[in-house]
Amino acid sequence: MTTDSTLRFGAQTDEVTSLLRIVNLVRTGEATTRPEIGKVTGLGRGVVSQRVDQAISIGFLGDGDFGASSGGRAPRTLRFRSEQGRIIICALGAAHIRVGIAALDGDVIDHAHRTWDIAQGPVKTINAVMSLVDDVLRKHPEVPVWGVVVGLPGPVDFATGQPVAPPIMPGWNGFDVRTPFEERFNAPVWVDNDSNLLALGERARRRDSLTDLIYCKIGSGVGAGLLSKGRIHRGANGAAGDIGHVRVSDSDVPCRCGKVGCLEAVAGGWALVRDAEQAIKDGVATSLAGRTKKGALNLEDITLAAQAGDSLAIGLIQKSAHVAGETISALVNMFNPGVIVIGGAIASAGEVFLAEVRQRVYELSLPLATRDLTITLSVNDEREPLRGGAELAREQLFDITFPRWFADGHPSPEREAVPA
Repeated sequence: MTTDSTLRFGAQTDEVTSLLRIVNLVRTGEATTRPEIGKVTGLGRGVVSQRVDQAISIGFLGDGDFGASSGGRAPRTLRFRSEQGRIIICALGAAHIRVGIAALDGDVIDHAHRTWDIAQGPVKTINAVMSLVDDVLRKHPEVPVWGVVVGLPGPVDFATGQPVAPPIMPGWNGFDVRTPFEERFNAPVWVDNDSNLLALGERARRRDSLTDLIYCKIGSGVGAGLLSKGRIHRGANGAAGDIGHVRVSDSDVPCRCGKVGCLEAVAGGWALVRDAEQAIKDGVATSLAGRTKKGALNLEDITLAAQAGDSLAIGLIQKSAHVAGETISALVNMFNPGVIVIGGAIASAGEVFLAEVRQRVYELSLPLATRDLTITLSVNDEREPLRGGAELAREQLFDITFPRWFADGHPSPEREAVPA
């Protein structure tokens, strides 16, 4: 049998390539018996047996149950050992922290949540995240961490893991997010925009690895995750999908980013709260006036009021949907997705928001681009960004970096230098 050292230093030989492919065939369920692997790969029976034995000895595969017989002896199935490692996902929002742990098959095992103002800065926030992760890990048997994913509510340079001038995250610009997690968990770390995680979560939920999809998140801010044939499109510097700062025509409303007329400043959650509070001051009759006596308004208050028939809340939601629909229509003409998913806190407004978006998109987009288009609401499951983070880690581990570390049996931090 080929030794580990041969595998480690053998570069991308046919042997290494076929071994990696076999592990991934079993991992994805495309082939789970030795005969199936032979049919898919074209490898002979002896070569398949040798590669499978190697994968078992390294620890990636294990024997499963017996499969269906086609007339002779029933073949034993193989299984990917998803229990051998854990993925940690940390999904940060403007006003909350959500963390979870997942097995290597993407199944979210446990999760936790707490309110948090991300404007408190990176050091305090990362300490709070670590504490919450530790609380979750203590409830489960100790298993090696194979990867960590951190989602942030702002632009991220994916290559370095650094936030880039995030409007609602003072003190985060250029901060080295990866290193504290690498040092704490001794595992590779990926940092990405939260909308990208949500798009990947939607891909996993739909079980469509080649989907063309746009996930539009409208919460306190506005952003989008773009999937092209199932792959995240991040652009040259990670700024793709940052639709919150697209200029809205005829608007001169100041935005938190320092510009004027941004979509977020008109249609984002903080903008709707601002407009609702101003309307209340102006004496507009609304059920939201009573809510302000209990504390500051938030977007959820407005969506709930809209569902209850409050005219001010409905008007604000429809205004947001109207201008958001215009921006989304431009994406439809340019990107031609098959699915648009509306998520974030605004999704709880339901058809009040969705109907207006649909109308604007179909009015302003080309007929060919909308011929097979589906526009729908997200499932609004708080675990979606965690599933998306697990998808990102699995993609990076097994589709991209696998050849660099598989001979060791587990990944290690790549320790790439982060520019000062």
